[in-house]
Amino acid sequence: MKKIFFIAIALVFSIAVMAKENETKSQAPVTGENAVTVALTGSIADANSGESLAGVEVKIEGTDLKTYTDFDGNFSFTGVKMGEYKVIASYISYKPATQVLSLNAKQTELKIKMENPK
Repeated sequence: MKKIFFIAIALVFSIAVMAKENETKSQAPVTGENAVTVALTGSIADANSGESLAGVEVKIEGTDLKTYTDFDGNFSFTGVKMGEYKVIASYISYKPATQVLSLNAKQTELKIKMENPK
């Protein structure tokens, strides 16, 4: 009988500890791994003609994030933490374009114009 009593007390204690851990995790501040992320989208076009540029390499400096524009000149990154970033676009026969972006919940879209030095 004593064994069953001690097992029941141990079970109740473990449930209480797990509940407290879950409560603490849900109230953790939003930093580091738990930081809010957003999707950064944008488009790239020729500065003179306004024509969309396909296949442009787009990188976010200081991260490992890199993508390429689609056939309509659009690109997107998902899971980007809010903050200030330098976005760099590179394309054959065009000058590299650099744009600083302060990424937040309201500012998640970027339009870049690239110049062809011809």
